[in-house]
Amino acid sequence: MEEPTENKEIVFLLADDHSIVRQGMEILIDEVLPEAVVYQTSSLQQIIGIVQEKGVEVAIIDAHFPDGNSLSTVSQLKNEHPDIKILIFSGLEEELHALKFIKAGANGYLSKLSEEEDVRQAISDMVNKGEYFSEVVRKLLVELVYNPNLVNPLSSLTARELQIASMYAEGHGNLEIANALDIKQNTVSTIKKNIFNKLKIDNIVELIELFNIHHKL
Repeated sequence: MEEPTENKEIVFLLADDHSIVRQGMEILIDEVLPEAVVYQTSSLQQIIGIVQEKGVEVAIIDAHFPDGNSLSTVSQLKNEHPDIKILIFSGLEEELHALKFIKAGANGYLSKLSEEEDVRQAISDMVNKGEYFSEVVRKLLVELVYNPNLVNPLSSLTARELQIASMYAEGHGNLEIANALDIKQNTVSTIKKNIFNKLKIDNIVELIELFNIHHKL
């Protein structure tokens, strides 16, 4: 593992609603950077204030909290503090969630299933390089060049397709959708087929999962 070039006092923020996660991460930070100053919070709403008050340089933030998800917080942090380095440390699958956090401004995404050595490497890279991307995320970033819709597959849908997909995800059937939009059931069925083809899915359950991941966040 590459060691920090300077053993200087770097200010970290650990934001996670599980104290055991914060404690474990602080131990690893201390191993990599003994001079680091570490602040903690279990609240999503406190992140912005702590960063402003304490001059946080590296923020390690969970993707989800009981009081909301951190996607908008990441964007706000980067807008107000462009130099801050943000590492998302989450139990959510990298393949499904990493790109949207990176697009929002995160400088890295680390799975909570990672080995300790990978966590140490992530801490070191965030300090030395200002970013950390696992092999999984690096492959996603390469794929993104060729498929911009990878961040949010729903963006490949037309406005009408997204409207109907949303109604399916809310539990409405073909007849309800047809009546609500004043179109024929055959038209709804055709659009449904187009939606499934574009999203590469086979059923409504998969559609609902996509909406939970990409539409509500």
